[in-house]
Amino acid sequence: MVTRSYMSRREVEQQSFSLTVALLVPLGAILLQVLLPKAMPRLAILDLPLIVTLFFAISRRNPIAGTITGGTIGLLQDVLTSQPIGVNGMAKSLIGYAAASLGSRIDVENTGTRAVLTFGFSLVQSVLLFLIERRLLGIRVFHVLWLHELLRAMVNTVVGVPIYLLLDRFKYQE
Repeated sequence: MVTRSYMSRREVEQQSFSLTVALLVPLGAILLQVLLPKAMPRLAILDLPLIVTLFFAISRRNPIAGTITGGTIGLLQDVLTSQPIGVNGMAKSLIGYAAASLGSRIDVENTGTRAVLTFGFSLVQSVLLFLIERRLLGIRVFHVLWLHELLRAMVNTVVGVPIYLLLDRFKYQE
């Protein structure tokens, strides 16, 4: 006799990480985001905290955890950079929530899906940062070069996918 479980996909496939990984990976990404552009200015196009936020959000498949992860990573990034406090925190909170919500509904273990999500969420973050700086903070001199943002999304995708594969080794299922 076949029995069926009525657990959701999110409950079945939720991933966990050790406390060490959950703390050190985001901190390392934030520190690299601050230090790498000083050594090599061309690396400022890369957004490692976004990549880490996406990874943890889509792996955990919990919108609340994704929001908290994104907000924490974004606020720490704001503290260590010249951004006004809260700009990246707000943007990455929304990204974390959306990524975790999508992660519970689609197959995010597929490399192609991860690439599309990274590219899309990189563009969404650019729009969110523009709206926050321009509309909420009223900074009229803030301009976005959309071709640069497309290039940023491509770079984040090319760098993000191998990082996801590396970080997959540190997760375990609940």
